[in-house]
Amino acid sequence: MSDDLEFFFPELNPAENGIVPLPAQEMRFMDVKVEPVLDNGPLRLRVYVETTAFQKRPYMEVTLLDSQGQEITSASIIEPMQRKNVFTLHIRGEQQSGKFGLHARLFYPDQPDSDTRKIEFEI
Repeated sequence: MSDDLEFFFPELNPAENGIVPLPAQEMRFMDVKVEPVLDNGPLRLRVYVETTAFQKRPYMEVTLLDSQGQEITSASIIEPMQRKNVFTLHIRGEQQSGKFGLHARLFYPDQPDSDTRKIEFEI
């Protein structure tokens, strides 16, 4: 790996901190968190997703559900360059507070899901 890429993506260096990239069948979420963006703008959620180090870049899908279990919005991340990702989901529709659910899926198109996470939270 070139030194330029290591500067921008240090987690891609397998020698750093003893991190060993894993094959697709061993991929897992290390952490999935969600927090509301509290400002004067429309209601948004910041989603933090961390996976194990990978040999082959995975796919991720995150779906936000309302209190009735209906999809509000979703995001697909195809072959992320790094294992730590942060992105924003905009809450559209009638429900702007109360209970929500977040479903995260880590997968490869030609294989069964590597890992899934479900988080329930309240705003």
